[in-house]
Amino acid sequence: MSKKVLITWGGWAGHEPEQTSNLMAEVLKEEGYEIEITDSLDCLEDEEHLKTKDLIIPCWTMSELPGKLSRNLRNAVKAGTGIAGWHGGMGDSFRVDTEYQFMVGGQFICHPGGIIDYTVNIKDSSDPITAGIKDFSIKSEQYYMHVDPSNEVLATTAFNADHLDWIDGCIMPVVWKRKFGVGKVFYSALGHVASDFEIPEAKEIMKRGCIWAAR
Repeated sequence: MSKKVLITWGGWAGHEPEQTSNLMAEVLKEEGYEIEITDSLDCLEDEEHLKTKDLIIPCWTMSELPGKLSRNLRNAVKAGTGIAGWHGGMGDSFRVDTEYQFMVGGQFICHPGGIIDYTVNIKDSSDPITAGIKDFSIKSEQYYMHVDPSNEVLATTAFNADHLDWIDGCIMPVVWKRKFGVGKVFYSALGHVASDFEIPEAKEIMKRGCIWAAR
């Protein structure tokens, strides 16, 4: 039986939520996953339906998540449904919902310099999500985030003094995984726009992360 994935997208259009969500839907279809995709948060109204999903992918930059919908989502993950996402679609969603952020394991704070060249450093090459992937360069937003110390960090990036001198040398998590109750959580800060996933390493890490997080 194929695994069931729910993708819900919306919010700030600058992050191309429709394009990135459709792209990842196609990636997972190729892996044999059954995809339900919607541009509404109404899909979070039914907690029991969410619990039938093996993976939920939220792609909502900023926006607001009513309390009931937030609880339904978190309860589903606690019960074993996986959750995975990228960049602002999961790491800058629902800014006032600290319990959602607790589940994700981090929250976007800023991206000094905007679109810049930087390096993603693979921290754990033994993990199946990053195995065989070497350090790589990307031109995109370099996310500075507040992160949970319990995250299992798989890749990082180093900030320099080009834009903010006081964070020179700061090592920031880019990719991590964690547990939330019984469910598995995966996050990658890569994926500002759909073209970022034209970088093979960024796309492969996201695909593997989704596969890992799925029940």
